Amino acid sequence: MAEELGKTTHKGLSEKDQGQEMLHSSSSVRTVETLLRVVPMGLCVAALVVMLKNSQTNDFGALSYSDLGAFKYLVYANAICAAYSLLSAFYTAVPRPSTLSRSWTMFFFDQVLTYLTLAAGAVSSEILYLAYNGDENVTWSRECNMFDTFCSKATASVGITFGAVACYILLSLISSYRLFSSYEAPITFLANKGTEIAVFPR
Repeated sequence: MAEELGKTTHKGLSEKDQGQEMLHSSSSVRTVETLLRVVPMGLCVAALVVMLKNSQTNDFGALSYSDLGAFKYLVYANAICAAYSLLSAFYTAVPRPSTLSRSWTMFFFDQVLTYLTLAAGAVSSEILYLAYNGDENVTWSRECNMFDTFCSKATASVGITFGAVACYILLSLISSYRLFSSYEAPITFLANKGTEIAVFPR
């Protein structure tokens, strides 16, 4: 009797310890995710400020980021990314039960922001490539030879934007895992008439 009672008590403590361990693990994941959402906010703001202040005037003329549609798109994309990062960081920092609808919401917006910033960085990189190397087929000269400061700042802004993209790729993986782990394993079984019935989400 005493041995059985001891085993029961030991088992109860083990289950309690497991629960505390799971809670601690969940808290650690939430902290890491919150930090991952704060970091791209800072990166996007930095990229935004660098590009907004990017203009140069010399003997060859004047050039500003607003003269190029790709750089204006980069500014808008970074502004949206910074705002979303701030909101999502607050949302993630507050402990709340995870539901399927919330998981879908975070997954959707993380995907949208990832592709939005990636597209902004990609089109801006193409413009920078042409500015540095030119294109004889469309008579595009090497503008960076004349506006080197402008190109350096633009390059820095694009590089920072890709740093934010890297953070959002990690966030997309986290939100994807959280979403799809809400579903049961895709086990199918044969019904009476041989039809396959898949399990539903939790």
